[in-house]
Amino acid sequence: MKNDQRHVSAPASRTAAAKGNDDGEFVTLAKVTKTQGRKGEVAAALLTDFPEKFATRTELLALGSAGKRRELALEEYWFHKGMVVLKFAGVDSISQAEELIGSEIQVPGSQRVELEDGAMYVSDLQGCTVYSAGSAIGKIADVQFGSGEAPLLVIKGTREFLVPLATEFIEKIALSEKSLYMKLPPGLLDLDAPLSAEEKQRQQQQQRD
Repeated sequence: MKNDQRHVSAPASRTAAAKGNDDGEFVTLAKVTKTQGRKGEVAAALLTDFPEKFATRTELLALGSAGKRRELALEEYWFHKGMVVLKFAGVDSISQAEELIGSEIQVPGSQRVELEDGAMYVSDLQGCTVYSAGSAIGKIADVQFGSGEAPLLVIKGTREFLVPLATEFIEKIALSEKSLYMKLPPGLLDLDAPLSAEEKQRQQQQQRD
């Protein structure tokens, strides 16, 4: 997810320049997935850790698939089955609501919620180059949240790596440099690695036996 308002925490002493977006950027709060009701309402997947802020956000932007933004005035909203239902002024029919499907609901980057010390937005981490033992592993494409203690960094390098954003692995976070320095334990990057030709051959032989 790009430019969303999910956030993660890391030790403040190891974090540099935690504010990465300038006022010219936009932050995605939700993504419209379907129409809801018959009066122009739309249902959207939440991409923010601060859904309560919809109460004070009356002017929003919708980024369409063609890359164009349109201004929208939020009339009302409510939460339903883990999503947010939005009703915009001038969007009063199902056909008008259908035009918003796939759109990202955004605000200017200047309106992002201030985070506590040591926390950072996922959108700030995306695009950062990850280093370990002096070598670049790849760039952060996304952050996955699950039931584990630490979120997983999705790193695109020679292949895709999933690396826990765990305190003990972090050496330095330099968002102003779009860099994350880590000290990863031996073998971590080999987990879930694709089989080599020799390993595939051995596996096939075992299956035949």
